[in-house]
Amino acid sequence: MQLVKAVAPTLGPRPRVVAFSPEFGSTQPDLYDNGGEIARRLLQLQGRDEDVGAMLLRDLLWRLQNQVGDGTATAAVLFGVVYTEGIHYLTAGGNSRRLQTCLEQGLAVMLDVLTGATIRLEGKTKLAQLAASISHDAELSHFLGEIFDIIGSYGRLEIRTGRSREIEREYVEGMYWERGLMSREMITDRTQMRTEFENPAIVVSDLEITEPQELVPVLELALRHEIKSLLIVAGSLSDRAIGFLLANNKPEQFQVAAVTTPEYGKDHQATALQDMATLIGGSVFLKVTTDTFAPIRFEDLGHARRAWADLRNLGVIGGKGDAKVLRQHIHELQRAYQHADQPVPKEKLRERIGKLMGGSATLWVGADTEMAVERRVEVAKRTAAAMRLAMEEGVVPGAGSALLECRRALRQRLGEAKDPDERAAYEILIKAAEAPTRVIAANAGLDASDVMAELRLAGPGHGFDAIEERVASTDDWGIYDPAGVVKAALFGAVKTAALALTVDAIVHHAEPEQAPPLRPTPRMKL
Repeated sequence: MQLVKAVAPTLGPRPRVVAFSPEFGSTQPDLYDNGGEIARRLLQLQGRDEDVGAMLLRDLLWRLQNQVGDGTATAAVLFGVVYTEGIHYLTAGGNSRRLQTCLEQGLAVMLDVLTGATIRLEGKTKLAQLAASISHDAELSHFLGEIFDIIGSYGRLEIRTGRSREIEREYVEGMYWERGLMSREMITDRTQMRTEFENPAIVVSDLEITEPQELVPVLELALRHEIKSLLIVAGSLSDRAIGFLLANNKPEQFQVAAVTTPEYGKDHQATALQDMATLIGGSVFLKVTTDTFAPIRFEDLGHARRAWADLRNLGVIGGKGDAKVLRQHIHELQRAYQHADQPVPKEKLRERIGKLMGGSATLWVGADTEMAVERRVEVAKRTAAAMRLAMEEGVVPGAGSALLECRRALRQRLGEAKDPDERAAYEILIKAAEAPTRVIAANAGLDASDVMAELRLAGPGHGFDAIEERVASTDDWGIYDPAGVVKAALFGAVKTAALALTVDAIVHHAEPEQAPPLRPTPRMKL
């Protein structure tokens, strides 16, 4: 419960912060209001039994952080109530295995209620309200609402440290990949440090070209079909091959340049080339199937309305591939994305979909101090991840209100239950459903009991707005939580607490491994 007490103050729009003692060589303490990061920084508790429990909850919070980007404080609060109340019941003679089963039955009831309360948000105003509910940063929320209204849930968003104290955004037309021009000499615009291509033909490959003669079939094909602009994507070109292309590059007659195959690693490069070829048409020349351009035909070339490249990136605008094939390819990627259960592969699929759909933006996050910038960047990343989930799965009323609405269904089940373990489970879950709202009120400096009394008088469909310090209708206030985040926090907290209640014994190593005397990361002492 020590970890729960450390994380709970970070819940709500008026959170408190947790301070970590300075790292080795630093004089500034680290301040966090993010439950996932607090859990990650916790290395060990002094009591060995307590440490086992803390590591169980730590794993839950860190998994939530990685998978949905938010909900860690809610999960910690829910876990604390379910576990504490469950221990009280078991101490009084309850059956732990039966209680676990009944808690999971009650969990299913709550998840059904949340599903029924889920709605979809559209438009930058609503999306900005969603961002504000997550980040509690009005300026940041304004920009995120605008960005996601333009790029959509799959769109590519890069969040970077700002170039000033202000927040700025930049949109990129079309789609682009990392890895750019193979030579600085291929840059035609020295002001922008990039090269533009109008109606280019594009050769897509990962071939490693060592001899200039290997490029001759491509250039002959381009000249034969009177192609004025040619872009070659290849794994690598030798200095002599690059020199051959530069000698044939006459922008007023025939423009040619080469860029490095996007991505790193054989598998990632293959998928990037597949996506590119689907967008622009044409074929992919892979070194696993061929090592030469000799068999190239006009049908193997891809085409686009425009393209651009600099030393780091390649961009394509208005790919001229088959629209039906592109839609089918995107549909297959979306289906794979929906079924992916691991964060890294899921994120890769989302990036591919976003590139193919053509929405890209960069958010430059600024603030008054370096520490404030770092904190704001992390908040922006967490908020963006949660907003993507909300746009895909919908939202529920925020500030704990959706969980409060679960109490009616739980009370109905409680009234029908006869088994003492089942009744205990529903009573525990009713208390847990109230806990996030109580903690939000307490963190705002208010009396949680008074707030709950106002909510009872207001009736269903009302919630507590901690910013305005008032009880209001959830239909009017514009405070939302991503449904997927709330469900994930509830599911993880109840499942983990129910499992923890079945633990009857803890076995420790006789000689536990000792930490080194000098630690690069300080321990958190609770």
